[in-house]
Amino acid sequence: MKAVILAGGFGTRLSEETDILPKPMIEIGGRPLLWHIMKIFSFQGIEDFVVALGYKGQVIKKYFMQYPLLASDLTVDLASGQCQAQKLAAENWRIELVDTGDGTMTGGRLKRLKNRLDSTFFFTYGDGLCDVDIKKLLAFHKSHGKLATVTAVMPPHRFGVLGLSGDKVTNFTEKPLTHDNYINGGFFVLEPQALDYIDGDETSWEREPCERLAADGQLMAFKHSGYWQCVDTLHELRLLRNAWDSGKARWNIWD
Repeated sequence: MKAVILAGGFGTRLSEETDILPKPMIEIGGRPLLWHIMKIFSFQGIEDFVVALGYKGQVIKKYFMQYPLLASDLTVDLASGQCQAQKLAAENWRIELVDTGDGTMTGGRLKRLKNRLDSTFFFTYGDGLCDVDIKKLLAFHKSHGKLATVTAVMPPHRFGVLGLSGDKVTNFTEKPLTHDNYINGGFFVLEPQALDYIDGDETSWEREPCERLAADGQLMAFKHSGYWQCVDTLHELRLLRNAWDSGKARWNIWD
C-alpha cells in the first residue's frame, strides 16, 4: 500500500521557520517533520510513499536525493573528486516526489495524484504526528466497506485548565484532552473512488469532498485515544522539540 503525504503548503503561521523551508522540513531532533511521519508509517510496514510537493518543493527533492549519502559514512578523495559511501545507511523507502503546484489546495493536490493511486491508500498531512496503529486503522476501514476513513482525535487544550470554586483553585490540569469534540487528525484511509468527490485545484479536501462523503454515508471515523499533535505554531513546535530532546516523544514508536 501507498501512503500519500501532503507537503506543499506555505506554513504562514510558522513564517520564522518556513521563510527558508517548507513546513514539513522543519527539524525535530535533527530530522525533518516529514521524516518523522514517514517513520511512523514505515515502522508499521508502509514503505511506499507519494509526497505532494508545492511551496519550496525543491528542498524536499534535494533532501531525499542526498539522503543515502548524508546518512552514511563517507570516504572522499579530494584529489579525484570521488566519493564512496561506507556502510550505506538508507531507509527501505520508495518515494515519489510529485509537484502539485504552489497554490493548489489540499483536495486539488490529492486529485492531481489520481493516476498514481489505483487501490486503497493512506493519506495524511505533512504537519501532524500520531502514534496511531496503522494495522488497526486499516482493518477498521476494510470492515465497514465505505470509501473513506478519517482518524478522529481529541486535541489537547492549548493552555492549562483551572478548576475553580469561587476564587479558590481546586485543581490545575496542564493541557488536558478535550472530551467534547473529536477533530480531523489526518491519517485517512481512502479508496480511489473517493477522489471523484474532488472538483479540482481550488478544492479543500476538508470542505466539500469530506462533507459530501459524509452526506453520502461514505465517511467513517476511527477513534484514536492515543497521542496526536499538529504543528501550527511555534509553541507547538517547541513542545515537540522538547519532547524529543527529553526522550518523551510519544510518536516515536520505532525506538
